[in-house]
Amino acid sequence: MGEGRETSLRSSSTGDGPLLIERRDDRVVATLNRPDVRNAIDQATIDALHLLCAELEAIPRTLILAGAGGVFASGADIAQLRERRADDARRGINAKAFIRVAGLPMPVIAALDGYALGGGAELAYAADIRIATPALKIGNPETGLGIIAAAGASWRLREIVGEARAAELLLTGRTIGAAEALEIGLVSELHPADELLPAAHAIADRIVRNDRAATIATKRVMRAPRDAHPTVDLDEQAVLFESPEKMRRMTEFLERKQKK
Repeated sequence: MGEGRETSLRSSSTGDGPLLIERRDDRVVATLNRPDVRNAIDQATIDALHLLCAELEAIPRTLILAGAGGVFASGADIAQLRERRADDARRGINAKAFIRVAGLPMPVIAALDGYALGGGAELAYAADIRIATPALKIGNPETGLGIIAAAGASWRLREIVGEARAAELLLTGRTIGAAEALEIGLVSELHPADELLPAAHAIADRIVRNDRAATIATKRVMRAPRDAHPTVDLDEQAVLFESPEKMRRMTEFLERKQKK
């Protein structure tokens, strides 16, 4: 059993609605739970994500996002989407929730199985780390429905896979499989379905073994705009250079090195 896992054994689970939540001391697992509609993201799901983000903003922990029933999320709820009008678009219902997910202090890991389409794909793009099963089908078919992918795909996908690849995928609406997603760097690992969540926990374990403040600072500088560098990096480093945890960890490293 890994060091990180040992510190996270205490857990509790809540929810029987669109988002099942398992809380541990150092992480939270949130499972999209509308399997009858392939976990389509509706307003209730968005409301639950906002509540979860408020919790993780107040008490930062690593977040693992998954989907029930062998599917991550088949997209936004089309029945609700069809009734939305211009004012709804400007409210950015899904976009604002996914911005909040992306901005969480600690890393977000998306464990993707089956369909991750439309809004489901955009929620995955908001994660810091994406892993998947060989059954993954991911893409943004929005233009085929008369709309655009407006909840983050137009800028996040470009940042993840590059402008040319993102343009081809968004303009054609093409869905890609797991092998291609791995090849282009959209996901970083593939695992059999029964090993997907354990693999996500293994990544969380590695994160937990690192210094929490340094992890939060790393994510913060990675999310900073290009023109903020290197100032933002140096400011964060200045704080960490004065931290007792930095001194403790470096002292332990040097002592271990001397014993070899």
